[in-house]
Amino acid sequence: MTRIGIPRALLYYQYYPMWQSFCRELGVEVVVSQPTTQAMLAAGASRVVADTCLPVKVFLGHVLSLVDKCDMIFIPAIRSVEEKVYNCSKFLGLPDMTKAVIPESPPILEIDIDINKGKGELFREINKLGSHFTRNPLKINQARQAAWQTYLDYKELMSTHKLKPPEAIEQISGTLIEKPGVNILKPGAEVKATIALVGHPYLLNDDYINHRLVHRLEQQGNRVITPEMVTADKLHSAIVNMTGGAYWTYEEEVVGAGGHYLQHEADGVIGIMAFGCGPDSLMMDTVRRHAARLKKTPFMCLTLEEHTAEAGVVTRLEAFTDMIHRKKKREAKVCV
Repeated sequence: MTRIGIPRALLYYQYYPMWQSFCRELGVEVVVSQPTTQAMLAAGASRVVADTCLPVKVFLGHVLSLVDKCDMIFIPAIRSVEEKVYNCSKFLGLPDMTKAVIPESPPILEIDIDINKGKGELFREINKLGSHFTRNPLKINQARQAAWQTYLDYKELMSTHKLKPPEAIEQISGTLIEKPGVNILKPGAEVKATIALVGHPYLLNDDYINHRLVHRLEQQGNRVITPEMVTADKLHSAIVNMTGGAYWTYEEEVVGAGGHYLQHEADGVIGIMAFGCGPDSLMMDTVRRHAARLKKTPFMCLTLEEHTAEAGVVTRLEAFTDMIHRKKKREAKVCV
């Protein structure tokens, strides 16, 4: 059986259940890299220039960890998933860059996704991808339909049941994301505050590069909510209200979620972005300006890069959450 490696980085948290379903329908074994470690980041960073953004360095580290564990590595080139909305350049050239800097990599299994070229071209790309494993077009079509339904179920599971991507992936695909641990925020326990995290899933769900951000917030007695817990309609409405419409792919994870949570559900909003990312800096500044105009919900932005100190992140988190907890206590006294 052919083994396809999937790096646990970049678009993994958006699309892994869909990719796994497609491979499973075609009788292909999926091998996922382990959670990020210091060794992975160092290995990935050693292959590119220093100015390369943190998510790409992490991704390359995951690819390197899969070199001897699979027959091919799946790396899509996602240009656009919505008409007249464009992706960051790092996603466009990811397969070619990987080939260039990791020559020892197994063959790269790639697909070029650009919805601006029309659905016909997209289906041709999917058929081309499936033809690596079967010559039967009906079987490829069945795999495509199963994969799309899995994706829809995955999105609905997160928005309906308020699950984070790792929890939803474990539930829908049976893939264990992290080692089993104790659920810090017990059902029925007092919630001191609801903190919304806005940013891309590859930053919010990678415990190594964000220094266990979700764990630390929950440990303080906070409920953590993420962009995936908001329906697509609400995210789109927030983007339209703030900017008139999306320009960047995955803008709903930053601008959409930020706009929504600044007015609904959250006691405080934390934006997470990668140092040196142009699209992220523009989108996060839009959220920051919107928060300043509203003067309703506290907002803080954390910028991550490979040299970010854990102590600095912890200090800022504690200061931000302490401020919110005191604010809620004051408001509770006034109501009484």
